[in-house]
Amino acid sequence: MSSAFRITQRSLSTSTLAGLQANLARLQETQAKLSSGRAIQRPSDSPTGTMAALRLRTDLDRYTQLDRNAEDGKARLGTADNALQDGLSVLRGVRDAVLQGANGSMSQNDREALASQVDGLRASLLAVANTKYLQQPIFAGTAGATAAYDAAGAYQGDGGTVARTIAPGVKVTVNATGPEVFGPPGSDIFQVLTDISNDLRTNPSNLTSTDLGRLDAGYLRMQNALATVGSRYHQIEIMQDRNKANQLDSQNQLSEVEGVDLPATTMDLQLQEVAYQAALGATAKVIQPSLVDFLR
Repeated sequence: MSSAFRITQRSLSTSTLAGLQANLARLQETQAKLSSGRAIQRPSDSPTGTMAALRLRTDLDRYTQLDRNAEDGKARLGTADNALQDGLSVLRGVRDAVLQGANGSMSQNDREALASQVDGLRASLLAVANTKYLQQPIFAGTAGATAAYDAAGAYQGDGGTVARTIAPGVKVTVNATGPEVFGPPGSDIFQVLTDISNDLRTNPSNLTSTDLGRLDAGYLRMQNALATVGSRYHQIEIMQDRNKANQLDSQNQLSEVEGVDLPATTMDLQLQEVAYQAALGATAKVIQPSLVDFLR
């Protein structure tokens, strides 16, 4: 019984070239993996791997944004920390002046000089209170004022809080308002310094009876604000380190999903090159030139 199919030179050439093309496509795909370092070139290569990679890249983007938030929060709190340190230094200078002025043997001219010194320290403290970060007063809350306090010591801001998300579901306040730091309007530290300056000139008996206690209370309030700023800064540092560790874990997982096994892929490439060369040799033997080829 004869076969129903007849093998022709044309069909032999077609099937052989199709096999060569398939070998070449596999070789090219392996070369692309090695050159890019990625095992997944298109979603069809691994649908599950593609989904995992998308989720991991989303996590990496979130951790990157959280790190930006943390850096901004640290910068704001660091600016507030420096300002409060300067403010405490100013109040220590005022306290020295109060203790000197309480000395009953001082002349009126000496007390006038001390009062002028306190006025200068008050101006320095106002400059501290108007410290800015990114052209915004850090003690003005969320108000759009150009300064937290005016020249008379009146508060220009509000009680709004500025917060930054430093971890999923975790927000940290990164500002302190003027009343929290310098006292409520009308009885703030600037009014205390004004009263001290006046008492140095006109009523030195009030320096130790009332002014010193009020000054120490303002100093303690500013110290507490500094401690709060420091604790928030430390909290951000802890969460930032945790976010960076999570980011590193996600990057490692992404490398495992998308990355190629270099030794295995290199060996696979060498085997495919050998197979392709062998296929070329076999094809050259199977498809021999005919008389028609010479007559063309």
